[in-house]
Amino acid sequence: MLKRIQAVGLAAAMCPVFAGAAPLDLSLRPAARPDMVQTQDVVKVTAENTGFQNWLGGFRSRALAKGISASVFDSAFRGVSYNEGVIAKDRNQSEYTKQIWDYLDSAASPIRVKNGTAALQEHARALSAIETKYGVDKEIVAAIWGLESAYGEHRGDIPTIEALATLAYDGRRGAFFEGQLIDALKILQSGDVSARNMTGSWAGAMGHTQFIPSSYLAFAVDFTGDGKRDIWSNNPTDALASTAAYLARNGWVKGQPWGLEVRLPRGFNYALSSRKIMKMPSEWAAMGVTDIHGKPVRDFGNASILLPAGAQGAAFMIFKNFAVLERYNVADAYVIGVGHLSDRLKGGPEIQAAWPRGYKPLSFDEKMEMQRRLTRMGFLDDKIDGIIGPNTINAIRAFQESRGVTPDGYPSQEFLDLLKRR
Repeated sequence: MLKRIQAVGLAAAMCPVFAGAAPLDLSLRPAARPDMVQTQDVVKVTAENTGFQNWLGGFRSRALAKGISASVFDSAFRGVSYNEGVIAKDRNQSEYTKQIWDYLDSAASPIRVKNGTAALQEHARALSAIETKYGVDKEIVAAIWGLESAYGEHRGDIPTIEALATLAYDGRRGAFFEGQLIDALKILQSGDVSARNMTGSWAGAMGHTQFIPSSYLAFAVDFTGDGKRDIWSNNPTDALASTAAYLARNGWVKGQPWGLEVRLPRGFNYALSSRKIMKMPSEWAAMGVTDIHGKPVRDFGNASILLPAGAQGAAFMIFKNFAVLERYNVADAYVIGVGHLSDRLKGGPEIQAAWPRGYKPLSFDEKMEMQRRLTRMGFLDDKIDGIIGPNTINAIRAFQESRGVTPDGYPSQEFLDLLKRR
């Protein structure tokens, strides 16, 4: 979880790891996985920072009051210093902009599919046993593994205690990170891992599938039976089983797809493309919505229509399992990326619809301007922050309907021009 990718028009906020708590700021930017950027940042640790050391003394008292032993605390913090590199990453998450089609090109790239197929073969016995126990498709588990750490190649090498302590002291969400730091100390106290081997991303996400400490405590499992819930070692079994356990505990429906690409009929009412509108696939079929082969979708359960790039890109019919994957990371781009990669690992096709690749996205300032105009006209009642979340998308759609244009909710240059003409 090193940098951020902005997927314009996605109707979700980003939450990188689990249990509803986000170590990165809530936004539309799904995390760029380490293998997407193909770089490893060098951590620069400063000399002793007086303010950090003073904070550490107070935190020690709070940690001991929560049941952390003095010996565990002192051992965990031996050699820990304020980490400038962690803060630099926290301050510069929003610089990188990428469209959903580019994100998906990377998420399900030929090399990721190839490596995922090899990983499925290499760990076939463990993944099949995990699928049998938890009812979660092994390809879904493998796809999360592929996006989070490139199948274990990039698990992160920053000491978790140091990263979380730095963020708790100097970060923008000190209370959240202090809670994660307490949980990390609980993990050390349990004996599952040593402080030396507890490493991960700059934001405190750990192991093959990048659990934060609170999610580890809630969902990690010892699938190998060696007495430790080891998500850090070269053997990924416990990490993969923990991921399946996480999804199962959050309501994964066995045998139901996450979603699938569909074709919309000519004249489709784009106002129906809302997460609040749920219909059985047979009901959607009666309205002319089919799979990419022109056939009705099976009645796997109630489903919504999702248009991640508005009327100009691919359309998806999404089911409850889409929402379960959102518990892992709530960005639509990430969920579609996991789902599409899992389909490709099953031998499925690439996304069939054409994306609007020549599209020029709105800049941050333009998104702010769009929100201000929507607010002044009474369509938006929310903070003006440049983040295109569900409320902004609904406001866009409402304005589009008021002007008699396709209500796809997409924040395009054309839409901003329409706003200016009003």
